[in-house]
Amino acid sequence: MARTVLITGANRGFGLALTHACLRGDDKVIACCRDPDCARSLHQLAEVYPTLVIHKLDVTQAEDYQTLKEAIGAEPIDLVIANAGILGPELQRFGHTDYHAWAEVFAVNAMAPLRLAEHFMDNLRQAEAPLFLAISSVMGSIAKDEEGESYLYRSSKAALNAVVKALSVDLAEEGIRALAIHPGWMNTDMGGEAAPLSAADSAVTLLETLAKLDKSRTGEFLSYSGEKLPW
Repeated sequence: MARTVLITGANRGFGLALTHACLRGDDKVIACCRDPDCARSLHQLAEVYPTLVIHKLDVTQAEDYQTLKEAIGAEPIDLVIANAGILGPELQRFGHTDYHAWAEVFAVNAMAPLRLAEHFMDNLRQAEAPLFLAISSVMGSIAKDEEGESYLYRSSKAALNAVVKALSVDLAEEGIRALAIHPGWMNTDMGGEAAPLSAADSAVTLLETLAKLDKSRTGEFLSYSGEKLPW
């Protein structure tokens, strides 16, 4: 059954791959990005798929959320995907912490997804099987950290996982699920060319995994293929 899906950071990388995969599945996609005028790939998709709508959303700007909310109105949204994220500075070793950059990484990776959930919760409430999905990372797993470093990115994704878990508890009575998903190591701008997985393959597998999950599953940290990951 066709859904309405809202995706942040939809103009490139994994967000673009998710957008394309959802459109191929006949979903309507509300694709959000910081600068729609420069989102050439999204506009090319819009020429092919009439169910794609493009909106401006800088996830660090409060006024953008309100403008987007007014544009969408009371339309039911089945799936909200908090995908927008940043890695932060290349050097994240002990003794070299850029605290201003850390605040920015936290704002995008951990704070923005909660703001997204709060603004579009009424739209999720109108859907039959609503799901809030946050694109996390295995680097946010405290239990699996055996390499250290990457303090800014790791801590932001661990915080995101905590946000998702809390959402799953707070929204359970309303039947709204919340999941955190690790999309794999992908050859995107963030993942680098050495990554073994394409964004397109990860996106397709992730959507297949969601389709197979029991609708009672919430408050979990999973890989794109469905493997349960430790917090």
